[in-house]
Amino acid sequence: MINQKAGSVTFENVKKTFGAFTAIPDLSLTIEPGTLVTLLGPSGCGKTTTLRMLAGLEHPTAGRILIGGKDVTMLPANERDVSMVFQSYALFPHMSSLDNVAYGLESSGLSRREAREKAEEGLSLVGLAGMGGRLPAELSGGQQQRVAVARALVLEPQVLLLDEPLSNLDARLRRRVRTEIRELQQRLGFTAVYVTHDQDEALAVSDRIIVMKDGEIAQSGAPRDLYEFPASSFIADFMGEANVIACEVVGIDGAEADIRIGSLTHRVPAGRAKPGAASLAVRPGAVTLAEGRGEGLAGRILHSAYLGDHVEYEVETDVGTLFIVDHAVDRILPAASNATLGFKNRGIALISN
Repeated sequence: MINQKAGSVTFENVKKTFGAFTAIPDLSLTIEPGTLVTLLGPSGCGKTTTLRMLAGLEHPTAGRILIGGKDVTMLPANERDVSMVFQSYALFPHMSSLDNVAYGLESSGLSRREAREKAEEGLSLVGLAGMGGRLPAELSGGQQQRVAVARALVLEPQVLLLDEPLSNLDARLRRRVRTEIRELQQRLGFTAVYVTHDQDEALAVSDRIIVMKDGEIAQSGAPRDLYEFPASSFIADFMGEANVIACEVVGIDGAEADIRIGSLTHRVPAGRAKPGAASLAVRPGAVTLAEGRGEGLAGRILHSAYLGDHVEYEVETDVGTLFIVDHAVDRILPAASNATLGFKNRGIALISN
């Protein structure tokens, strides 16, 4: 469901410089109404600068930004019809949860009674009905973040911006709150632009992920596409750990390619591959591991670590040392033992060098 108030977002050849430093050289992208798109990347990649330009907290050096088809490039933040959820929650500590949510509504001209009614509706939306009288200090971190989301949503913006919204929460709470944010976005159908450096978070909440590097888009697509079909070794390693190894494309048959990895041959999606030397991204869980020598890629166990539901291995092979995750915890291969490696059909992809 798409909310009728949800707006599109467009960046047209946007450039942003800070003195002699170019943070964003030339950015063009479009975000469809009613979708949750995540800007993902390491520190310094330009994702936060992009979000701040969308929010009106920074202005582009060149190019245009449109929200709902309207050029907002030089408009101040309060005229952009966006709301922002900050990493630090930014709640007023002396005000109740209800008053925090109602604050923006009252500032926009609603009467106190109308603002509080809408604020109560907002708290109900995020599962905090009946908790409006509590101060932020009386709430858990996850509850405080939900108050911040409610405060942003009640303003009914065209676009909701979320800047590292879960980074102050512990791992278990992050999983729960990210699920709540995703379910809320899907139920209400608002447009959201979500900034994070956490790959798991991006995979869990997004309709589309835009991975940024050095102020540019390294790859954009659905979570599954980016994880299973990375376009480069940077994407392969950033979207979850990957072994990047040399291989040879020995034949192409339509959409599939036959590759040779050491003494092992395997078939993978061809993508844009051409015959000859290539690189292969192999997820740690995409490698099969058998004890002793057999048909496959020969290896020697360098290290093994039992982690409850899986075992992590470092295995020396002719194509380099591979990191492998094996869920066969009933047998653990000891260091210095011989092993034979194979590859599954999923979790491996040819990539550009």
